[in-house]
Amino acid sequence: MTSSEATSEGTALSIKVIDTKLSQRFIELDPHGYCLITVNHESNEIIVRHFQNDIDDQGRAIDPKTGAVIGCDEKRKAEPANIFRGRSAKEIGIKLTEGDGKHPISRLDHALYLGRELQKAENCLINGTTYIQD
Repeated sequence: MTSSEATSEGTALSIKVIDTKLSQRFIELDPHGYCLITVNHESNEIIVRHFQNDIDDQGRAIDPKTGAVIGCDEKRKAEPANIFRGRSAKEIGIKLTEGDGKHPISRLDHALYLGRELQKAENCLINGTTYIQD
């Protein structure tokens, strides 16, 4: 292994340690809802489904119609409030944050998260690999 490869490997490891630690912090949910991102390799596009939710007094996402808590790993049959489609992370990002009308993102940390995820989705679209949202 060259010193350059060792440096890159060490950098990757330190980034993973930092990101793992930061992933343990408390995250306040966006009252405008949440997004599920998928990649469709057949149509060559990134698809973002935006779902609305309310936030209860304990900071949990709840279904606006039923008041039931929305779990992270449960299978819900909710209909998205909006669907955004595009061929790049930038195209989708602009659709989510610019233009007329109500935007589905109200928190900067949520916007940054979606930007990172959209970039990962774009890389999967380019490379023909499977995208898994964090």
